[in-house]
Amino acid sequence: MVSITEIQEAIRVLPETEYARLRQWISELDWERWDRDIEADAEAGRLDFLIAEAREAKDRGALAPL
Repeated sequence: MVSITEIQEAIRVLPETEYARLRQWISELDWERWDRDIEADAEAGRLDFLIAEAREAKDRGALAPL
């Protein structure tokens, strides 16, 4: 297996176009993982407090129009 140090060194010497492709890929991977985390949190009820807060704000008339 390749070490993180070897990966870092390989990244440092990438041509700009390859570095840009790598950045894009890592960004997309981060978003995919974030989406999975949010979905898991929502399914587990860990985000229910946000719904409750929104409903309370709506009841108070504290929501700004979109």
